[in-house]
Amino acid sequence: MSQQYKGNIPLTLSEYDTLTQLLSRLLNTKYPPVIIPGEAILGIEAVAAGISAPGRTIVNVVTGPYGSLFGQWLERGGATVIEVKVPFDEVVPVEKVAAAIEKHQPSALSFVQAEVVTGGSNPTEEIIKIARAHNLITVSDSVSAIGGEPLLVDDWGIDFVAVGAQKALAGPNGISAVSISPRGWEFLESNAHAPRNSILSLLDLKPSGEGSAPVRVPPNIPTLEARALILALTAIESEGLEQVIKRHEQAALSAIAGIQALGLEPWQKDNRTYSTLTTTVRISGEKKLHIDQPIGIVAPGDGELFGQLLRINHFGVNASLAGVEEAVATIAALLNQDHEQAVQAVRLVWGE
Repeated sequence: MSQQYKGNIPLTLSEYDTLTQLLSRLLNTKYPPVIIPGEAILGIEAVAAGISAPGRTIVNVVTGPYGSLFGQWLERGGATVIEVKVPFDEVVPVEKVAAAIEKHQPSALSFVQAEVVTGGSNPTEEIIKIARAHNLITVSDSVSAIGGEPLLVDDWGIDFVAVGAQKALAGPNGISAVSISPRGWEFLESNAHAPRNSILSLLDLKPSGEGSAPVRVPPNIPTLEARALILALTAIESEGLEQVIKRHEQAALSAIAGIQALGLEPWQKDNRTYSTLTTTVRISGEKKLHIDQPIGIVAPGDGELFGQLLRINHFGVNASLAGVEEAVATIAALLNQDHEQAVQAVRLVWGE
C-alpha cells in the first residue's frame, strides 16, 4: 500500500487546528467549535442533554420531525417544554414565536434552521433577534442549512449551533460539530444535570478558556472522517461560500420550475420559505409517485410524511444543473411523461 495513505496515522495537532479553523470561518465565529465524533444527530442530542434540567423552561419550535425529537430529549432531561408547532408544510411565523416567549418567559429557545425533510426553511435571523431581545439562550439545528443558507453565528448571536458535513458541505457523515458561545458554555456549566463522562457530554470537550492550543488531539476524533471533512471544507473555501450558497439557491429555484412544468406542486405552501437544500413535491393524490426507495436524489418522505411527498435532495455536489435535470427526468418517468419540457424549464431558470 502507498506510504502516502494516512488512514492508520493519528490525526496531528496541525490537522486538528486546521479543521477547527475551517469550521470557525465557515460559521463566522471566533470561537472554536466542539468536534463531535459521529453523525450530527449525536451533537444535537448532546445539546439537549446539556441544557435541559428540572426548573428550566424551553420554547421548542416544531416544523418537522427533528424538532419533535429534540423536544422529547429536552423533556427527558426534566425541562418544561413549550412546543410551538405548525403543520409540516409550513414554517413558523415569527409572531408565534414571540407570543410564546412573552407568555411563558423561557430561559432558552430551540429550532431547526432548514428542514430537509419538509423542504421548508425557518426565518433564522428574525427568530434569533426576538430571542436575544429577551436574553434567551438560543439553539439552532443547522445541520442541513450550513453551506446552503447564510449563517452568521457571532453576528446573529446564536449560542448553540449543531452542524453536519454530509449535506451542503458534501463531506462525510461520521463527524460533525457544535458551535458554542461563551454564554452557551455558562448555561451548560450552570446545569447540575448536564452529562459528564458520557458520549453526550459537551462539557468534557470544552476547549481551553485561555485560548491556548490543545496539547493533544481528542482521542475519540475519527481520523479518516476528520481528514475527509478538511478536504470538503477546503473545497468550500476554494469555491467560495457565497457561490456555494448561490448554487444551492439556483438548484432549488430550478427544481421548483421543473416539477411545476410536470403539473406538480411543492409541498411547502409559501414560496418565500422554500429550503435551498431540498425541494419537496406534494404527491398525496398521485399514486405513480409513491416510491419505497430513493431513485438517485429523488427520495420518499420520511416517517409520517411517507406517501405525502417526494424529496429532491439537491445539496452538496448535487446542487448542480445536471443533478436537478436528472431528478426532474426521474419524476417525469414515474409519471410516464416526456421530460423534455420540464428539463427545459430547469435550464431556463438555471440560466442555460
